[in-house]
Amino acid sequence: MPLFMDVHKGMDGLTAEAAAGVHMKDLETQAKHGVKYLNYWFSEDQGTVYCLFEGPNKEAGEAVHREAHGMVADEITEVKQGE
Repeated sequence: MPLFMDVHKGMDGLTAEAAAGVHMKDLETQAKHGVKYLNYWFSEDQGTVYCLFEGPNKEAGEAVHREAHGMVADEITEVKQGE
């Protein structure tokens, strides 16, 4: 299954609790779109969140975000894991 990294920028007032809550909403919605969110990283200072997910395509990951909380990514890039 392809692997994707997305980035959400400009999330003013971002907190660890907010990032965790949004991630939980993604997990609750992911199966409907054939996606599996694997991890996320965030910077409160920069207001940026990165999400790593497996899915059939980047549009499926975008659909999860749109349905779960409405915060679609600014960028989604297909990535490969290094060894």
